[in-house]
Amino acid sequence: MLVLSRKHGESIIIEGDVKVHVIEVRNNVVRFGIEAPQEIPVHRSEICDRLRANKTDFSVPKEKS
Repeated sequence: MLVLSRKHGESIIIEGDVKVHVIEVRNNVVRFGIEAPQEIPVHRSEICDRLRANKTDFSVPKEKS
């Protein structure tokens, strides 16, 4: 696991396509903004856990031609 320290307004970039911004830090809560290509699904971990438990495909549906 990579552990990074970021301040309000700073960001990290993952594989050049996904940018995670620190929007707000208040008490023990950090708000993030995530910019990612539409074809990359972005979910909270508890949603992924629920989808996996239901064996649901949680990828973004491909556009029809």
